[in-house]
Amino acid sequence: MDQQASATNVVSLRQGFLPRHREYLMRWLQAGACMGLCDADITNRDENDEIDMDHVLVWVRENANPAYMVRPEGMGWVLIDQIRERPLATYRSFEAALHAIRPVLSCGATVAA
Repeated sequence: MDQQASATNVVSLRQGFLPRHREYLMRWLQAGACMGLCDADITNRDENDEIDMDHVLVWVRENANPAYMVRPEGMGWVLIDQIRERPLATYRSFEAALHAIRPVLSCGATVAA
């Protein structure tokens, strides 16, 4: 079998942001306002855009630049220290990645799909 032909049969698993993620993010931001969470922005991938992945940027009171990025990678969610530009950890759920930034909602709290 040709190497190029077999490469086209590979389907990469990649999560994306669902409405429930947006809802949870808003609840998390509201609950964390007293703990220094300032804002968050979900950037969705666009075919015409230069951004090649969906991600969330999180701003905290201590810095004017985004402090964290959360992005889907495979079947997990990568938490990135945006200021130092280095990955911190990979989590099984979006909620767990946000909980690692600021534990303002009960761990395991999710939003119905």
